Parts: sequence; C-alpha cells; structure tokens
Amino acid sequence: MALPREPLLNQLRQRERRYVELEQRVAQLASASNTPEYQQLSKELAQLKELVMLVRTYQRIEREVLETEQLIHAQGDADLRELARDEAVSLRQQQTALWEELERLWKDEHGVADHPLIVEIRAATGGLEAGLFAGDLYRMYTKYAANHHLQIELMDSHQTEAGGFKEIIVAIKGPGAWERFKFESGVHRVQRVPTTEAQGRIHTSTATVAVLPEPEDVELPPLPSKDLQIDVFRSSGPGGQSVNTTDSAVRIRHLPTGLVVTCQDERSQLRNKEKAMRVLRARLLDRLHASQQTSRASTRKEQVKGGERSEKIRTYNFPDRRVTDHRIGLTLHQLEQILDGHLEELVAALHAQDQAQQLDMGKVEGGRGK
Repeated sequence: MALPREPLLNQLRQRERRYVELEQRVAQLASASNTPEYQQLSKELAQLKELVMLVRTYQRIEREVLETEQLIHAQGDADLRELARDEAVSLRQQQTALWEELERLWKDEHGVADHPLIVEIRAATGGLEAGLFAGDLYRMYTKYAANHHLQIELMDSHQTEAGGFKEIIVAIKGPGAWERFKFESGVHRVQRVPTTEAQGRIHTSTATVAVLPEPEDVELPPLPSKDLQIDVFRSSGPGGQSVNTTDSAVRIRHLPTGLVVTCQDERSQLRNKEKAMRVLRARLLDRLHASQQTSRASTRKEQVKGGERSEKIRTYNFPDRRVTDHRIGLTLHQLEQILDGHLEELVAALHAQDQAQQLDMGKVEGGRGK
C-alpha cells in the first residue's frame, strides 16, 4: 500500500537534514576517530546514506520535471516542445520508480512488511446484537480485502442463533495487507435499532477486532509436542452434513501459556488442526513481541481491552448514517459505503496521522540530539 506522500516527504527531508548534521559532526571528530561518539555517529551516517542519496536524486528529478513542463508550455519551437514532452514522460517514470524505492526503504526501516495476518472478530457488549455486528464487520473486511485483491481465508467461526457470530477468525494475505488492516485493532461500536426492538429505541453494542501478524517459521521456533494438548470432538452449531458426523473439530491448548484455540469449520480433522496451529502461533508471536517490547501498543490485550462501550476506536451510527473514528476525530456520512468495504478514506487519514506523529517524535528526538 502506498504511504501518504506529504508526511513521508517531510520525514525524508528531516532525515536529509540529520545526515548533513552528522557529516559536519563526524568531520569535526575526525581526529578522534577511536572515540565511542565518533563510531556511533559514523554508523548512523552510514545507515542514512542510501536513503539520503535517493532523496536527493528524487528532489533533483522533481526540479527537472518542473523545468521541463515549463518548456512544454512555453511559446516557440514546436520541435523543442515535443522533445520536452518526451523528456517529461521519462523523468516522471524515473520519479515514480524512485518514490517506490523510497517507500520500500522506509517500510523496511520501520518493520512494515507484507505479513499475512490473522484477524479475530468477537462479539462483546450487547448480546445477540453484538453478534450481528461482528458479522457486519466480517463482511466489511471481506469486501475490503477483495477490493484490493487480498486473499481471505476463514479459519474458525462460532455462530449465534440470530445469524451473527460470537467469534470469527480469518487469515488475510497479499501485498499491502498489513498496511491496510493494522489500524483496525480495537473496540468497534454500533448504534442502531435492532429488528427485535418494538419501540424503536437505539441500542449500543460492541465488537472487538485484533489484527495479528501471522508468524513465519523463522520468527517463531517449532512448538514441542509436549507443550500441546490436542483434543478432537464433533463440531457443533449450524452446518448440515458436515457437522455432527465425525470427530473433525480440533482444540489445541498450549500448556506453558494456557492459550486455547479451536477450529471446526472444515470437514477434515487435519485441516482444522492446521488452521488451529496457525492461529495459535500468531497469538504466541504476539505474546513474544509484547514481552520483548513492553511499550508495544499493538499487543492483543491493548488492542481489544475489555470490549466495553467506552473503550471504542470507531462508532457506526445507523440513524445518522455516519462512521466516526475517535482516534483522529474524523466523521464520514458514508455508512453504507464503508460497510460495503470502502475503507480507503478512513485508512488514508489514519496513515496520515501516524506519519505526522512520527514526524513530531522525530523532531523531539532531533532536539534531544542537539
């Protein structure tokens, strides 16, 4: 997924200024090259070099594009204007390629990767209405993923008698999956009149969403069999022929942590076991990251909190046909479009705020370094 241009450009310019400061300071310390300060600053200078060289090339081409476009619109030789048009096309292609490389370097530096994801949606406060809302979120994310050519795979689900979900877990993968879904973690609130409400009163319900990177084998070592308790049982709930016929459902308990995962959506016990292991590994990786980085705000506990109505990141108000993201104070009167999977405006605004916050943090860090 493309990053917002202006916030990223501001970050890149800041990196270039830092590079110039480092060059000057390293030159001043050249006679004391064996000191820790010199070695530390030299290392930081080397780490910034590739990015800064690309930034400078990008800025040079940007200036050349402006100069060439002035020639295109200038009065005079038609042949010269035609040459300028050809040159402008070539420069824009170079500019696009450079920008993509700058985005790649930035994402690599900040650990942004095309990780496959596990997305867990659970009904929270509100009974059956919360379950229906969990189903709405599942359908919204399914459409959003399809709109951006991402693959979505059902991992497990537990339906309610009203047709909603107590819990539904999916895997999502494809280019830009993490960038598109990473801001969805938290408590989502719905305000609407349930179909069972005879007096037309508005009810408030919530569902929680957790977005977890699915680990690669290199990130999480194999799980010893002695640490796993695996039980099989007959599936339950709506289904037909594939339910209540064989012991195909699987429950895996990770004994050291007490984490439990069940999967029962597949007819095959082997497939249910495979999916349950994937979900378990995603949860274990999240725990590992949380223990390694105590300040990490995206741990599963922080993402979903208790599911209380007050712990909300976003509200979907049906009477007013609006969606409000409380983290950025953005309200859009596009409820139907958003529930139909068109989250792009919301996600772009969240990315822009995230980039602006990183810029502010960078300014603070830069001030401390002076």
